[in-house]
Amino acid sequence: MGYLLIVFLPTLLLSLYAQFRVRHAFSKHSKVNASSGLTGAEAAAAMLRAAGLADRTAIERVDGFLSDHYNPRKKTLRLSPDVYDNASLAAVGVACHEAGHAIQDARKYAPLVLRNAIVPTASIGSSLGYILIIAGLFLQWANLSLLGLALFGAVVVFQIVNLPVEFNASAHAREMTARLGIVRGQTETAAVSSVLSAAAMTYVAATAAALVNLLYYAWMILGNRE
Repeated sequence: MGYLLIVFLPTLLLSLYAQFRVRHAFSKHSKVNASSGLTGAEAAAAMLRAAGLADRTAIERVDGFLSDHYNPRKKTLRLSPDVYDNASLAAVGVACHEAGHAIQDARKYAPLVLRNAIVPTASIGSSLGYILIIAGLFLQWANLSLLGLALFGAVVVFQIVNLPVEFNASAHAREMTARLGIVRGQTETAAVSSVLSAAAMTYVAATAAALVNLLYYAWMILGNRE
């Protein structure tokens, strides 16, 4: 039990801190509107127009809190109501981050292409990998556990590849919101940057948690074979 606490407690605390930080940053900067007056949807549309993607990328409202994402198969930005309809600095930051993914997709950004290719295997690994590992250990079928470990390894690879994808999308958002006048002045730029940095922390935490889990599962399997 002590070993488990030493291994998992830091990543658990990091994940909780990351979630707290992103919610705090979004809440704080949701109270101040961008001086441009653009809503999240309008800001994202401005970025897409500047990148020549206005006719190739749709923007839709979806239910949920911070459920914002870009669907590369349907070339669609899906923004939550708090982002789509609001002109706050937080909404603008989140919407423009998602627009950054659309720009990556159009430009065939290599890490995004790789991430999209990994998605099917990572999805299987996240749902089935742990089950195969435990079943293999219980039945003492080493090959079954190793298969589960390999599948879960795809989850870790996905998380690692996802980091440059998310950081690059935020870089697009920071650069283009300032250049296009979506946000103006140092205070607004810093607010958007704060929201994007808080969101980035969640991806770092998810990667750390996945890596720690992979190492722990590997220790369980390899230690059980000795």
